[in-house]
Amino acid sequence: MSKVSPDPSARGYRGRFAPTPSGPLHLGSLQTALASFLDARAHRGQWLVRIDDVDPYRARRGAEDQILFSLDALGLHWDGPVIRQSQRLERYQAALSTLKDRGLIYACGCSRKTLAEISGPEGQGIYPGTCRNRPPPDQPYGQALRVRVPNQSIRFEDRVQGPVAQELTRDVGDFILFRRDQAFAYHLATALDDADQSITDIVRGHDLLESTPRQIYLQELLALPTPRYAHTPILIDNCGRKLSKRTLAPEAETRYPGKILSQLLRWLRLAPPDDLIEAPPTDILGWAIHHWRLEPLRAAGPTIHIENLEP
Repeated sequence: MSKVSPDPSARGYRGRFAPTPSGPLHLGSLQTALASFLDARAHRGQWLVRIDDVDPYRARRGAEDQILFSLDALGLHWDGPVIRQSQRLERYQAALSTLKDRGLIYACGCSRKTLAEISGPEGQGIYPGTCRNRPPPDQPYGQALRVRVPNQSIRFEDRVQGPVAQELTRDVGDFILFRRDQAFAYHLATALDDADQSITDIVRGHDLLESTPRQIYLQELLALPTPRYAHTPILIDNCGRKLSKRTLAPEAETRYPGKILSQLLRWLRLAPPDDLIEAPPTDILGWAIHHWRLEPLRAAGPTIHIENLEP
């Protein structure tokens, strides 16, 4: 089924950056933050920061302060208060109860070992619906909750990647909304947060492109608006690995904001004048907002090799 994304000019642009507080920001995270910030400001819109700490097992003490300090040091100042997912658990539970009352979710007792056997290592493959038609367990604790997906195509137009389509049954299967370890899943929390914050536009990394149709499906089920999406290329190192905390990407150095902003802009296919390297962040960002365009990123592909673009 086709989804038509809204024009932000019709209701005012609202973008967001939503990092997980599992560690300080690295260059890949900052590039995503900068792209999101520039797109919002170029549309004369608002830019919000949300801390995606719905997974208590990934959150690290002090990481939120480090993240906010880095953004502030680079002049990426946000609008309004910082929202934290850990403060919104009742909202997620209410949505889960709504879906349960409509018969759209079911308990899944498959272990990781079982999932690895039927759908690949760590259960990352397509879930075959093993527990879909089983009777509800007498003891629901320790069970994951999955949402039933129809034989339906989710389609949307990405502002960078172009047309995107995903067959939920064939490509994903019934996916988890509440985990066995009693944590709400990313897709449910994100869909609700974006709607409750009236987000019109989401600019984030290409690595999240495949998860977007699942969020759109939840938006449909819960009668939530669908934002416009733009998935920008992600940075990879000389081994072809995405810069991430899992690959031990180092914390981005923000003591010299002009230098790091200039480099990030080059990776975003902008060419700031050399004399801006010594300028304050407000001057560099002002230039970048004026020259910001997503179109050059369409030719970059899903990844950008950072060594190839060192100045």
